[in-house]
Amino acid sequence: MPHNTDDLIVESVSTHRQRLRQAFLLGEMSNRRTISDNIKRFIWSVVLTAVVCAGCVGFSFVHSYLTQQASASAQATEIVSETHG
Repeated sequence: MPHNTDDLIVESVSTHRQRLRQAFLLGEMSNRRTISDNIKRFIWSVVLTAVVCAGCVGFSFVHSYLTQQASASAQATEIVSETHG
């Protein structure tokens, strides 16, 4: 059975050097952000913005429709009261 201690040491040193290189180039771990984190945030913000915009458009449409209905009903009531009065 071959011993893999040499492979483990080489892999450990490689990982350690990679972490040191990233820390040197990118700063502390708390300051680093992966691209996938930022992309996920961007996508969620676009989705949230679209939902808010759709809600505003829907509210505006319903408000406008109800206002038109109320004014049409008021005009119909005026016409009926003028013909009977």
